[in-house]
Amino acid sequence: MSTALVANGFPEEEVRSRARLGAAAVFPAESGYGNGLLGAGPAPYAPDRDDDLERIRIVPPVFMPERLKKLIDLGREPLYSDVELETVIGGFTSRLPLYVSAFGSTQVASHHLGEAVGRQAAQLGVPLVIGENVVPVNGYRDADGAGATPLLGRIAAYAEAADDEHGGVALQQSTEDADAEVWNLVYSDPVSEPLLATGRLAFELKVGQGAKPGLGGLTVLDRDTAGRVAEQYATDEVFGADSDRVLRASSPGTFTEEILRQQVRLMRNNFPRVKVWVKLHPGRDVALAAATAWAAGADAVTVDGAEGGTAWAPTGFLSHVGLPLADCLRRVGRKDRCLLASGRMWEGTRAVKALALGARAVGLGRAALLAVDEDREAGLCRLAEAFALETRMLTSAVGKYHVNALDPEDLLLPAAWRMSPATSGAA
Repeated sequence: MSTALVANGFPEEEVRSRARLGAAAVFPAESGYGNGLLGAGPAPYAPDRDDDLERIRIVPPVFMPERLKKLIDLGREPLYSDVELETVIGGFTSRLPLYVSAFGSTQVASHHLGEAVGRQAAQLGVPLVIGENVVPVNGYRDADGAGATPLLGRIAAYAEAADDEHGGVALQQSTEDADAEVWNLVYSDPVSEPLLATGRLAFELKVGQGAKPGLGGLTVLDRDTAGRVAEQYATDEVFGADSDRVLRASSPGTFTEEILRQQVRLMRNNFPRVKVWVKLHPGRDVALAAATAWAAGADAVTVDGAEGGTAWAPTGFLSHVGLPLADCLRRVGRKDRCLLASGRMWEGTRAVKALALGARAVGLGRAALLAVDEDREAGLCRLAEAFALETRMLTSAVGKYHVNALDPEDLLLPAAWRMSPATSGAA
């Protein structure tokens, strides 16, 4: 076990427990069976009660016509194990309604940790998103040309562990990545060919992220590294001129409706063999931005709620800037399009609520890193095992037998939401 990573304010110990125990961690400790009395009460962790996704309750009906249909189909009473979780995420077939969110160039997604996440995501058959700024900061190839850089290492680890049918890799690009021609390099690189040949490579245009809505990426660099990337990035002496560290700032990029439309169309024209994804920060016009991206031809739109983030951000942004994920989902509403959602995801109840509100899949960011930090060989796989069990049980409990059938009717929504047309059904 490694405990190099910490995640203050996040249910770190619960995630680590699931990374060790897998599905067993969904239940109370086995040692208490037979002498403990269970009932509603405080959770072992303290969720934010101002977070609407935490306040929403999942509400099973008494009468379940879909369960009757499943009974007739199976010739027996259905069980939670009969719930189907396989779905299509941004053009990729995924074994679970789950993907691994981007970590970018942040130091916590170190060389070996990033590759371990990629390998386990491939084994699970779920998509992996590789974040922006990896190449401008770390380079595309190492000095001897062996290709063992963070970007190529993650792609290679994923491709080697994946089958030919499930999952895929989505590679983000921001302003500095575009200057470095990252997509062009990856598109023509032999390491990507196994994914391209099976239609399992996507390029994701990064418009923003949940931890820093409206800002570009921020990382802390030593002075030698900062000097090496000075032509690509701005730096700021926020830690003082005597410090050996500086703040590296990325450009957030500039978007209007027309710029976003043209960017998506350009991606489709220039890279016809890849899927096109767009990542949005939790802006107040998130519904318009998502609709614009889909109309231009995006295969998936990712909404990163204000609860998201794995790296470096001003503390004021973390608590006060951007729409919470629940509000993003309410504003976008249910659409016959692929909407992906991330923001404090780690277990089944929060995920099922997001899926019922219109997301096709949810992303694991901090939880994925913590799980792999706990166990480099199987931590993420065990965390996903627990996620799958909970998701099946919850979906079955509301009388549904495919995760895509979840709907706002399965939720008790906050009173202010109940008259909103955005959550009244599929559009």
